[in-house]
Amino acid sequence: MTARVATVTSRDNPLLMRARRLAAQPDAYRRTGQVLLEGEHLCEAWIERRGGAAVEAIVTTAGWERPTLRRLAQAAERVAMVDASLMAGAGTLESAAPLVLLAPWPGPGTLDPDEPGVLLDRLQDAGNVGTILRSAAAFGCTQVVALKGTAALWSPKVLRAAMGAHFGLRLVEMVESDGLAQWRVPLLATSSHDGEALHAAPLPWPCAWAFGHEGQGLAASIVARCSRHVRIVQPGGEESLNVAAAAAICLYETARRRLANAG
Repeated sequence: MTARVATVTSRDNPLLMRARRLAAQPDAYRRTGQVLLEGEHLCEAWIERRGGAAVEAIVTTAGWERPTLRRLAQAAERVAMVDASLMAGAGTLESAAPLVLLAPWPGPGTLDPDEPGVLLDRLQDAGNVGTILRSAAAFGCTQVVALKGTAALWSPKVLRAAMGAHFGLRLVEMVESDGLAQWRVPLLATSSHDGEALHAAPLPWPCAWAFGHEGQGLAASIVARCSRHVRIVQPGGEESLNVAAAAAICLYETARRRLANAG
């Protein structure tokens, strides 16, 4: 494929306006059908490590002179080359990235009833959501299911925090709690004070870990679905852990035991 390259000089260019909308509105991808990938690392993860496709690329004139960025931009069907001043607002970084790609949104996803994973119940912070996705990918939980009210999984801030983890996960979002009935793997809940200590509790595999709202925790209806409740021992005496930190600990412990049993 040979990309069509055009120089864009107007801030009112439709492509730039669409990129600004995707950057400013976390759930805009659901209406446009495109997700915004900003910066070399994320674009490279999608294009070169996952063989993904991009519809459009926006690259600065200085970025076009860098072989790596030019190669990534040319993977798109159409390329808009712009002055650096026009990149402001076309991403979420304080210092605008020299390259952004607009890639197809894969849709809300479909839950696999037998696949292990993570359940997100109304998590609000995009950084927490992206970090949990990154931990899930690292520790072998291949499916992430987000209930309605959770931060938009494909928003630019979640994408940036996940550092490419999106591309190796089955992502299912906007799920109603009733839809969890089809998930056949055991659901595990965490608590800051109740349940068995994580290091001593039996942990089934496959399983799904459930993590809730940063302030309110898991909804009672989700807690009722969980077959086991565990707590992370905190000898330092803090009241609770950040949800992304708690998720990393739980996912690591599950992976550690799987590896130990396999050996």
